[in-house]
Amino acid sequence: GFPSSHAGHLCLLRLREDDYPGTTRIEEWPSWTLPVLKWGKEQGAVVGYSHSGWGLALPDYAPNGERVWRNARRGADQGDWTGRAADILPDYEMPPFDGIGANEFVVTVAHDVCDFISAVDTPAIWELNIWYHTLNCGFRTKISGETDFPCIYGDKVGLGRIYVKLDQGQTLDFDTWVQGLKQGRSYCGDGMSHIFDFKVNNTAMGEPGTTGEISQLNLLKPGNVKVSFEVAALLATEPNAATEAVRNRRLDQKPYWSIERSRIDDSRTVPIEIIVNGYPVATRKLRADGSTKTLDFDIDITQSSWIAARIFPSAHTNPVFIEVANQPIRPSQRSAQWCIEAVDTCWNSKVGQIATAERPAAEQAYNQAKAFYQNILAETKTP
Repeated sequence: GFPSSHAGHLCLLRLREDDYPGTTRIEEWPSWTLPVLKWGKEQGAVVGYSHSGWGLALPDYAPNGERVWRNARRGADQGDWTGRAADILPDYEMPPFDGIGANEFVVTVAHDVCDFISAVDTPAIWELNIWYHTLNCGFRTKISGETDFPCIYGDKVGLGRIYVKLDQGQTLDFDTWVQGLKQGRSYCGDGMSHIFDFKVNNTAMGEPGTTGEISQLNLLKPGNVKVSFEVAALLATEPNAATEAVRNRRLDQKPYWSIERSRIDDSRTVPIEIIVNGYPVATRKLRADGSTKTLDFDIDITQSSWIAARIFPSAHTNPVFIEVANQPIRPSQRSAQWCIEAVDTCWNSKVGQIATAERPAAEQAYNQAKAFYQNILAETKTP
């Protein structure tokens, strides 16, 4: 495989040239992901990471509430263990960064060479956690859906999905679809719930906002915004043995994203949440009968923030970014500190697999990313 695989498998969309400069064999390619992503971006490609959660596992909650590491890398058998998998976002515990998912993303996002990370085919908490922390540092990487057929899921193509909005009359082809992915005119999920036309005030997800910036709403001062969208979800009328088998599994066991995990008690309803800076700030119950409903929420914004909608773990929109008084998004010192520590953890995990000749450049890039997060931490006033 590619020498950089240990740091994260890559998606390189719309490459014009697929031979890395100066190489004649795959084995000669870079042994870390930043040079490959940068090379892709320089030729106009849209680039990101696959099966993002691998290597980003989080410790369980023991029955007494303590955090305990278990062998849950890929939903391993838990025996008589009665703790639960990580299920709260954001999570401030540190993953091992020991897999082939979006591990080096914490470095490459700081160098502005990553357009998206892929989700749905690995545990949702593991995928979303690193994304939320980097969004809280002001980055605007998008999220996509992925099946990874047949390596992770052999059931069917399209088990993990991304839905991209096109303009009226716009031709659906690969180029327009990829552009929509890059702009974040999309949501991802398991295909059993849908969040259409997500807007904050009049700024639509993935479209030019107040000043022409994609997905950006500018406010002169803190205040109230109106979040609106259409939403639909579909559950079996009543729980049955098959649906309960899914709902009762740990979140790190397949299927990782499923509308059945969203069911509230024995009802046919699911929660639709508005997420601001990683935390749910408003929730409504949605009857999951397949019909489309129009919802709107009034949300108070106290500082520059990102805002999205989700039905966890079934669907998640890309964000709209709100800048208040032209200030950058800096809502969480804890997220900035997490990213600083994540860079060190990733380096310690990956350095032994980076070619000796490439290590000085890699170490410099890691140090630059760490310094970037340290600057963000210094700029951030909110704990």
